[in-house]
Amino acid sequence: MNQTTVDHIKFDQQGLLAAVVQDWLDGTVLMLGYMNQEALAKTVASRTVHFWSRSRNKLWEKGETSGHKLHVKELFVDCDRDTILVKAQPVGPTCHTGERACFFSGLDEQGLVAGGKTQDAAGGILESVLRTILSRRSYPQAGSYTTKLFEGGHDKILKKVAEEAGEVLLASKGGKKEEIVYEVADLFFHTLMVLGYHGLSLQDIYEELGRRSGKSGLRPEK
Repeated sequence: MNQTTVDHIKFDQQGLLAAVVQDWLDGTVLMLGYMNQEALAKTVASRTVHFWSRSRNKLWEKGETSGHKLHVKELFVDCDRDTILVKAQPVGPTCHTGERACFFSGLDEQGLVAGGKTQDAAGGILESVLRTILSRRSYPQAGSYTTKLFEGGHDKILKKVAEEAGEVLLASKGGKKEEIVYEVADLFFHTLMVLGYHGLSLQDIYEELGRRSGKSGLRPEK
């Protein structure tokens, strides 16, 4: 990282800037850390995430003792140039507790920390829908469309996927964007039903797409 690049980034009075780390495959926010100029330069040069420890007052590489490194895919700076977004490929869990990400505690309606751990912060809307599907598989709910599909068995689920794929085809041929959106949403849902039936996760799909894009392989250790 050259001096011109550093000059365009706004470190705070302690010489630090916040660094948000996001899983490059599904967008899950893995952790928040802080970087000084040296940590940022090391991150850019090594393509593994480095931070400045405020408690220990020293530079450290994420995973230097646990092996749970964060391999950099892309780096971004926000509009104020005082926060870094790191899209990374994690090796193992990111949180020191052994959880995949640090954000596993919810806040309730009173703003208090809710009891128990949750994965609701992970991923996006597709992950949320799949979590509901998996919940219905384990805990059937009367009147639930998802439960009815599971009760109908594998063939019923597959039949719906085929039907919705045909609806997408017809909507696309018709050219009406709102119909295309509606039918693609239906197809996405019923495809998620297939994943839920087989106990597969969207992470499995993301990793396969990552392999196809040629970006998922870890850099060899030196």
